[in-house]
Amino acid sequence: MPSWNEVLAELIATGGVSSLDTVRRKYLKLFHEKTGRNVIAYYSGWLQKPQLSMAHVNDDDKNGLMATIHNLDRTKGLDLILHTPGGDISATESIVNYLRAMFGTDIRAFVPQLAMSAGTMLACSCNEIIMGKQSNIGPIDPQYGGIPAHGVIAEFERAIQETKKDPGTIPMWQVIVGKYHPTFIGECSNAIDLASQMVREWLETGMFQGDPEKKRKSEAIVDYLNNHKDTKTHSRHIHLDEAKRIGLTIRSLEDDFDDEYQDLVLTIHHSFMHTFANSTHSKIIENHLGNAIFWS
Repeated sequence: MPSWNEVLAELIATGGVSSLDTVRRKYLKLFHEKTGRNVIAYYSGWLQKPQLSMAHVNDDDKNGLMATIHNLDRTKGLDLILHTPGGDISATESIVNYLRAMFGTDIRAFVPQLAMSAGTMLACSCNEIIMGKQSNIGPIDPQYGGIPAHGVIAEFERAIQETKKDPGTIPMWQVIVGKYHPTFIGECSNAIDLASQMVREWLETGMFQGDPEKKRKSEAIVDYLNNHKDTKTHSRHIHLDEAKRIGLTIRSLEDDFDDEYQDLVLTIHHSFMHTFANSTHSKIIENHLGNAIFWS
């Protein structure tokens, strides 16, 4: 199967920018023929267009999923190819509920490069996650405008401890804590609890369904993914081996599938990356039949 440069050469040979859709859909169809399953690519162009908020997970994405799921034979399950920086937690919950209403838990997540934050949450709702050596998922600790909810609570707790120890620090901490509105600390705590609750429930009812140790396994995974103290930064890249170590059901593109599988997944990824780099699109949800919704 083609490499990054070979996909680019194919695009040029078949008509340049005008052939973006043709080449991308060719490989999505080939992947469907290889797996015998429904295929939907859920792709964000945030790497090429970081300034566009629509590239993130939001409620409008469900319209794209509805359009691409329409007329599919849902008994064949779903292979969801994810490339996203994440986004709104409530929208993610709604999307997972919809996907499970359509396919039950017969959903596999393929992560060719990055499924971060809410993208990791989506992946955890599937019955297995397929990653390559180049793939990463990330922490699920909630953020408010780039501010980690865990960090806000830690800062507030530090303020309490230091002002008790030394009342002379009260003026300094008044300035720091005063930047938060009165209910913000509670909102941060609720967001952390909600993220943990959702992913824990999805793991227990999906990936670990029927496993007598599902509660212990789910709890351990959530404790790791939603722990800003250990992961240090929301952008932390968790690779395949680490994802396995924390207990997720991970399959390796290189070791658990034949070469054609790996080549098709990566060629699809390259095709989407070229599309974002050579068009105004910021997000695409597309199935193996060529049905797609685009955001610019």
